[in-house]
Amino acid sequence: MASSFLSLTPFFYGKKPNIAPSIPPRCRGSVTFVASTKISHSWTNRRSGNYQPCLWNDDDLQLLNSNYKGDEYTRQVEELKGTVKKMMIGDQPLEQLEMIDNLQRLGVAYHFDDEINNILLNVYKNSNDQMKKDNLYATALEFRLLRQHGYHSSEVFDGFRDKAGKFMLSLCNDIKAMMSLYEASYYCFEGESIMEAAWEFTSKKLRYVEGDHVDPILTIQVKHAMELPLYWRMRRLEARWYIDVYERQADLNPIVLQLAKLDFNILQALHQEELKDLSNLILIPIP
Repeated sequence: MASSFLSLTPFFYGKKPNIAPSIPPRCRGSVTFVASTKISHSWTNRRSGNYQPCLWNDDDLQLLNSNYKGDEYTRQVEELKGTVKKMMIGDQPLEQLEMIDNLQRLGVAYHFDDEINNILLNVYKNSNDQMKKDNLYATALEFRLLRQHGYHSSEVFDGFRDKAGKFMLSLCNDIKAMMSLYEASYYCFEGESIMEAAWEFTSKKLRYVEGDHVDPILTIQVKHAMELPLYWRMRRLEARWYIDVYERQADLNPIVLQLAKLDFNILQALHQEELKDLSNLILIPIP
């Protein structure tokens, strides 16, 4: 079964998307749009999107088929979900946070909404300062996951700055922690200067990460993050990319990986059937 997993990969997979330059400041809610009431009668040529014609016609769509349909695969998913839920129970907050992060990146977190909410609420109420002491990776990961759910203050990063308010240069030696802080910086609020400083600090340092002393899988993740941060990516496409990366990690959880692959293929099969149904629709003009 493993060889047939993830058989249909988007044609643009692996290519760098063309995106508009970011508008500073990067924080959500910080960009103000002003509407103009001035009416212009001049005509200008509209810029073309240069979209290529679709390679698929209705007959091609009807030929789409997947083996991942039926109750057999649904039962497998339910069994795997039950096993993962048991794994999420524990007394090690960092391990629980890493599990949540992987579930989100792999695109299967929606199966565990209640469990994730309970874990994050418990972490917020019983914040383990000892776990985060001198551990930028754990602090940034906790901040990002809790900020996604409306919790946490950026003051947790005060311990990683010097007397002048700048992030300590010694942090640059921990690439994993730097990437965690970089991803966390995109969850800032308007006027949150410490997170703006975190972005400037990490983005400059991570741009030059390479060499034999760096884990090659971590290097791939850093380059991926520098192209486009996790917060700005399409989750389903990110899940497809992360499945390949997670499969190569030494600390992977085979049960979680199996669930992610199976869930991706089942959902893809569902989308294929929906696409076939839509291609059969006959549009009747309104009289």
